[in-house]
Amino acid sequence: MKILLVEDELKLGEYIKKGLTEAGFIVDHHLTGLDGYHALMTEEFSVILMDVMLPDVSGFELVRNYRAAGKQTPVLFLTAKDDLSDKIKGIEIGGDDYLTKPFAFAELIVRIKSLLRRANQADYQSTILQIADLKMDIAKRTVHRGGKPIKLTAKEFSLLQFLLERRGEVLPRTVIASQVWDVNFDNDTNVIDVAIRRLRIKIDDGHEAKLIHTVRGMGYRLEALATEVQSDADGDDSK
Repeated sequence: MKILLVEDELKLGEYIKKGLTEAGFIVDHHLTGLDGYHALMTEEFSVILMDVMLPDVSGFELVRNYRAAGKQTPVLFLTAKDDLSDKIKGIEIGGDDYLTKPFAFAELIVRIKSLLRRANQADYQSTILQIADLKMDIAKRTVHRGGKPIKLTAKEFSLLQFLLERRGEVLPRTVIASQVWDVNFDNDTNVIDVAIRRLRIKIDDGHEAKLIHTVRGMGYRLEALATEVQSDADGDDSK
């Protein structure tokens, strides 16, 4: 795993890099904030170790801009500033942890491993979409209901993923068409209705609790224990 270290104290930086390398990490060490920020925006890292008081720009400001760009790599601030207000500021602007100098190297290792575990768990959770007993694993491209696998076509998978991501919302046919098919279908076409009907057969048939619901005159909704009454035989699908 690759770690970015932005630390302007040369001896401390070399000490940290040597220890992390011996622990099995690859370390990219930069002495200035601007060099570190360039690496942040152009390379991929597992964890970022960021000094706060850099000679050219504040580590806080670098991380603020990094988060504003939508980047989510875990950040551990390393600094001699131990005021509670500084710790709070570091977390509020997007830091994940805060370690004050001087520190024991063993504690640094423990904190890095903790950040990696949390990041890996978050990555795993973000690939799982679930409602009731219906579960989709986006990374593995699998769908199960009640523990039983369901085979879907690529388009059916995309359609179900969209419904799961927007579960509980009433989704008009035009929205489904633009988001899943990336086209604007004529309102009179039944392409969406047919696709929903086929998906419903695979998802809901054989299950007492129905998840895909027709909202007459409006569209479709994926929801468990919906209070709305589904139209008989899903009349909207027969257009």
